[in-house]
Amino acid sequence: MSLTRLALRLTSLSERYIPSAFVIACLLTALTFAVAWLAAGAGPLQCVQHWGDGLWTLLEFAMQMCLILLTGAILADSPIVDGWLERAAAAPRTPRAAVVWAAVGSMLLCWLHWGLGLVASAFFARKLARRHPDTDYRLLVAVSYFGMGAVWHAGLSGSAPLLVATPRHFLHATTGVIALSETTFSPFNLGLTAAVILALAALAWLMHPQRVEERFRLGPEALAKLVAAPPAPAPAAPTAWLDILENGRGVNLLLGSLGVAWLALDALKNGSGVTFNKLNLVFLSLGLLLHRSPAEFTRSAERAANLTYGIILQYPLYAGIYGVIKGAGLDVQIGRWFVSIASAKTYPLVVYWYSGVLNYFIPSGGAKWAVEAPYILEAAKTLGVPYSKAVLAYAWGDMVTDLIQPFFCLPLLAVARIDFKEILGYEALAFAVCAAIGSAAFLLL
Repeated sequence: MSLTRLALRLTSLSERYIPSAFVIACLLTALTFAVAWLAAGAGPLQCVQHWGDGLWTLLEFAMQMCLILLTGAILADSPIVDGWLERAAAAPRTPRAAVVWAAVGSMLLCWLHWGLGLVASAFFARKLARRHPDTDYRLLVAVSYFGMGAVWHAGLSGSAPLLVATPRHFLHATTGVIALSETTFSPFNLGLTAAVILALAALAWLMHPQRVEERFRLGPEALAKLVAAPPAPAPAAPTAWLDILENGRGVNLLLGSLGVAWLALDALKNGSGVTFNKLNLVFLSLGLLLHRSPAEFTRSAERAANLTYGIILQYPLYAGIYGVIKGAGLDVQIGRWFVSIASAKTYPLVVYWYSGVLNYFIPSGGAKWAVEAPYILEAAKTLGVPYSKAVLAYAWGDMVTDLIQPFFCLPLLAVARIDFKEILGYEALAFAVCAAIGSAAFLLL
């Protein structure tokens, strides 16, 4: 059986038998209760107490993640960014070059900001398809997902590195603050990111069929359906004071400039360290400055808010799981199990694959970190592995199985109007390449 057929069969099985992400979170809650009762001796009432105590632990973190997605989507929806994407889509001269352009663009955008990259990559794929109708459309959509499956958690908005770099985070008593210079901006992480981008760009080039008749091309009618609704025209010169406020640039310029001013003052006072809150303010300010009016900005925000419901519903459940794991002492027990099967040399590789497998069933980098972090860091401490290495191993493992998991791909698929099973064969090949590179890197780390 070919790799593509195997991938399609796995997709069919997962669509038939694996429930939604929300149901999985509910089932994992029940499983955690059972394990805490049977393995740690915590009674049912104790588990309920631990669950309730932990339920709201991640409220700040959940809001930060919602804003990451919201501000990135708002920025991607701005007229200026739309124009930049249109001009970028005109750059490649051949269908094969268009596929490589989409892959590299997706990875670079997601490294900068996964919310921006996720939405902008979908818009970019549509523009490339319209300009290069001979491109294999399924492959074009597939490579537009490379950023979320290959580099986002190693980039500026990666949730685990950003969280441990934020003062007073929920793990502060264990790890303290771990600067991004030890994780995101470490030579190891930057080198691994560059290697993955180059490898997947080459893979995108090689996967595109040379013969036109072998390509999955869209007909004129299908291409016409991909045409996005044109941006709202610039409003007429406002006259009444309400029109000036709602449809003029003044309010956006004022609020966006306030954000930029605070960021400049903070950089002068505290240096250029990056945290969740600073990153969100950067993209919120950019979104305000690049939209033409409060009315346009809020319309974009309303569309983007539809993408955040999964975070809002699921993060409290994972916080409750974290409460049970921590309160019942499961973190210590699982940490001891990690110590028993790994050494200081192999521990990063063990975490990489453990995180990857678990991510397939809990596709949420931030919420899953709350579940895994207590025992991953406990074992790292026992084995003498630096916390920064454990965080990076988690981050890279967490995102590699995103390539073969449809959860984060849903916004892209909705914009591209294609099913995940139609691109999974390509994603499986990309997963194999990334997993091989990541495994070698963390074995040598």
